[in-house]
Amino acid sequence: MPADPLIVLSGVNKHFGQLHVLKDIELTVGRGEVVVVIGPSGSGKSTLCRAINRLEPVQAGTITVDGQPLPAEGRALARLRADVGMVFQSFNLFAHRTVLDNVMLAPLKVRRRGKAEAERKARELLDRVGLLAHAGKLPAQLSGGQQQRVAIARALAMDPKAMLFDEPTSALDPEMINEVLEVMQQLAEEGMTMVVVTHEMGFARSAADRVVFMADGQIIEDRVPEDFFTDPRTDRARDFLSKILHH
Repeated sequence: MPADPLIVLSGVNKHFGQLHVLKDIELTVGRGEVVVVIGPSGSGKSTLCRAINRLEPVQAGTITVDGQPLPAEGRALARLRADVGMVFQSFNLFAHRTVLDNVMLAPLKVRRRGKAEAERKARELLDRVGLLAHAGKLPAQLSGGQQQRVAIARALAMDPKAMLFDEPTSALDPEMINEVLEVMQQLAEEGMTMVVVTHEMGFARSAADRVVFMADGQIIEDRVPEDFFTDPRTDRARDFLSKILHH
């Protein structure tokens, strides 16, 4: 159990109709910890990630962020979502607004920041993800990897307590994956609390404090990367790793 828990899931269950997608999930993510969630398709990884900021409501169990239970809806939920940044598979940028505007928008509207402050912070973040030179462009003028880096900057603009990444590189061409993972690696090194659903085993090995392996809606293993990758305890994990690491 991490010393300073920031995200706690306890007894979490989720159904889509007859399909039981999350089964009695117990997971604690400590402040400053990077937890990478891996597993075969359909194992419940993305649902788990999306449940943490209530993009997917759960039918049973509790989820708390920084000691507060997840609000059902309304302003309290909006506030919680502001504290938990989310980066998706698709970049979800506003197509008709510049890169700079995309990063400034939520701090202006949700955090009620002044325009000058929001712009200063947005430029700083774009610089941090290596895209300050593109601030005046529209998203369509950028590559997929650049758009995803803008999406990360946009999430960071809210000064989140934690960041959720739901397969952030799976829609990208292979040559763009590393530029996004590098930004994520840097965030991890700076102490950002992160829950990352990914197929990138190299990132899981190098950036994660813990690897959570899921199958059939359950957490099967929750271990430090070195132990998980060198000596998986379960047949499911061994099978998964043999398929994914020998491609």
